[in-house]
Amino acid sequence: MRFTRVLGLIFGLIMIFALLGACSNEVKPPATTDTTTEKPGTEEEDTSKGSTPRNETLYVNGLQWGPPSTFSPLGGNPSFPIAYANSRSLVYENLFMINMLDGALEPLLGTSYEWKNDTTLHIELNPDAKWNDGEAFTSEDVVYSYELGNKYPISWSNFWEAIESVEADGENAVNINLKQDNPNRLTVLDSLQLVPMMPKHVWEEIEKTHNSDIAAIREEVNPEPVGTGPYKMHTFDNQKITLIRDDNYWGQQLFGGLPAPKYISHVIYKDNAAGSLAFSKGEVDVSQQFIPQVWKMWEDGAPIKTYLEDKPYYLPGSMPSIFFNTTKEGLDNPDVRRAIAMAIDYDKISELAMSGYSGEMKPSITLDTPSESKYVDQDAIKSLQWTTDVDAANELLDSIGAKKGADGIRVLDGVKLGPWEIEAPYGWSDWNASLEIVAQNAKAIGIEIRTNFPEAPVWTNNRQTGKFDIIMDTPAGAVSPSQPWNRARTIMYSEGVAPIGEMAFWNWGRYKNERADELIKEIPTVTDEAKLKEMYTELTKIYLEDVPTIPLMYRPWVFHTVNESVWEGFATDGDGSNIPPQISIDGAGIKDLYQIKNK
Repeated sequence: MRFTRVLGLIFGLIMIFALLGACSNEVKPPATTDTTTEKPGTEEEDTSKGSTPRNETLYVNGLQWGPPSTFSPLGGNPSFPIAYANSRSLVYENLFMINMLDGALEPLLGTSYEWKNDTTLHIELNPDAKWNDGEAFTSEDVVYSYELGNKYPISWSNFWEAIESVEADGENAVNINLKQDNPNRLTVLDSLQLVPMMPKHVWEEIEKTHNSDIAAIREEVNPEPVGTGPYKMHTFDNQKITLIRDDNYWGQQLFGGLPAPKYISHVIYKDNAAGSLAFSKGEVDVSQQFIPQVWKMWEDGAPIKTYLEDKPYYLPGSMPSIFFNTTKEGLDNPDVRRAIAMAIDYDKISELAMSGYSGEMKPSITLDTPSESKYVDQDAIKSLQWTTDVDAANELLDSIGAKKGADGIRVLDGVKLGPWEIEAPYGWSDWNASLEIVAQNAKAIGIEIRTNFPEAPVWTNNRQTGKFDIIMDTPAGAVSPSQPWNRARTIMYSEGVAPIGEMAFWNWGRYKNERADELIKEIPTVTDEAKLKEMYTELTKIYLEDVPTIPLMYRPWVFHTVNESVWEGFATDGDGSNIPPQISIDGAGIKDLYQIKNK
């Protein structure tokens, strides 16, 4: 139990870092002295000092907001290009690449996987794979990489809640054996695209140097990481991190050649405004920043492209939501929660908070994407899905006997429906704007909601201890093989959740439904697709009837926006490439690097 709570704390911190990187303008990085880059089409001189020819360099932004600290996957907050939760594989590769378009796991270091029985996953490895120091990549490296998560409390330790052992099956294959009491197939499939493969011959020596002290190991800067990926570290300082292509990269046969850019560079801009200006000028090629009203850039003549040609421009990858504290009087009533859901103007949230980047809201435990919506019978849940309808919300509250007092606030069974506080971290501008709209909308149905924007650490503590009325967060935001199960678990699963006042790492609203718990527990063990769809449909109906959370917006996993001043040919919707908009460097999005061309 103690180890599980430690893991929960780790994932809470990981989520904070992910959200800080994702939300617009909420990160205020330290200023740097000079972030000027060269103009498109020109060449910098003296590549020995970190400058690189512009026509050979792909510039990215929005992934690093301060001086680099460590390039180790074992570090607490690794610098670009290392990113555990995003399947980034420029240096450290995973066994498979996640494709957000269809949810498929595509071959990388692994060539195939197969369930040998209910609890054993067999993985074949690519025999051509090598580390960038020339050593062969083998099954021993896979076992070692997984075992690091069993040995130390690190980012991928949670997989060992479902894994019994990882064993080599010859030099180029491994078996992952599940625990008999928790045979969670979805979690294990997740691990295939998340666990970074680490060279045993390098990191065993680092462990010995630090006497297996994880605190000391985390301090390793790892300035020249040994990985299997197509790029190696070139130079870095407080202003820029630059990678150089490994022209001996083992994956040339897999991808049909080498990546087009010889260099990939990330300038560390002082804020969103500086990064967006550089992007609009063609000094950045791929941006992961939130850019308000991105269409104005191409209206001004810049060769800017988003993956989708029209609104919402970006594919949804998560749904930031408000969680209700279901132990609070008034908020423990699903009809009250549903009325609030019906009063919210989702179109206004999309336009004012998200620049129109959030499509039509279709409440569900699934995203409105082919890779997730296929799990639920959409016709069966349609009658339960709410839409913005203030009149119907008022009628619902009237029908349950919630009457307005002299101040206009309703009272139900002696309990006044407000004032309730609704929270999001201070400075997270899109979330703050969304909650102001929610509070305003609630007035129209006689419910008083007041916004509260504490500092992020306070918000985190309030969320985990249940010290809130209504709070905003993103339930399990990453695209992965475990979705939508992981999102449903984060929202609805009550087993193992600490009571109010103690730390909880999922189901922060302390929602309870026995049937939902049964479904969430069983789904990861089911292989029959028809049965799986029935179970997800039932679970979604429970969610829509009980309304433990309300999704406010669809948000991209990453803001994949490109400027084709220097490089052209980035994948777009409908081009037949099946390359996802994963900023050309995450998961299967890395295939973009092999098809773009220099102008």
